[in-house]
Amino acid sequence: MTENTMGETLPIFPLSTVLFPEGVLPLRIFEPRYLDMVADCLRNDAGFGVCLLRGGREVGPAAPCHDVGTLAMIEDWEQGEEGLLQITVRGRQRFRLLDARVQPNQLTLGEVEWLEPEAVVPVPAGARLLPGLLGRLLEELGPPFDRLARREDDLGWVTARLTEILPLPLATKQAWLEAADPQQRAEGLLEFLRSQR
Repeated sequence: MTENTMGETLPIFPLSTVLFPEGVLPLRIFEPRYLDMVADCLRNDAGFGVCLLRGGREVGPAAPCHDVGTLAMIEDWEQGEEGLLQITVRGRQRFRLLDARVQPNQLTLGEVEWLEPEAVVPVPAGARLLPGLLGRLLEELGPPFDRLARREDDLGWVTARLTEILPLPLATKQAWLEAADPQQRAEGLLEFLRSQR
């Protein structure tokens, strides 16, 4: 995938969650539009866009979503009972939604531009507690989170995982995804942790 490619079309999956690049997300798929989307993605080794809902619901008619999301690639899938499909996706690259159109089956297709990846930033001394906290949380969560290839010396990776896991407001998570600033996330996470004491 080329950086800053404009005009690429992705199926968009509006969700009540924020996925960062390199994050994992288990999903249960049951709506026909998303079952078809997943089948197409598996058949073509393609991904789909995960965007935070701006309003509406995950189920039912297509709902509006935020303009910045993350490409999700399917890493694992399992057919469940009664047509339920369980998949695990991994976030790859952030994108900006330039245009969206709703198909007759209510699947949204979006024209996207790819955004630059974050720079790798070492964990500063003031944020040294974050990698340890993340390690404990990943072990507690179990699969698939405990199987992540860890980069505990990369502030961006550590803070993105904590942002996905901790019970922060969705608006905060979305703002941090859009800002792509590991230091800003670290400061916000440390403030959040202090407020929880």
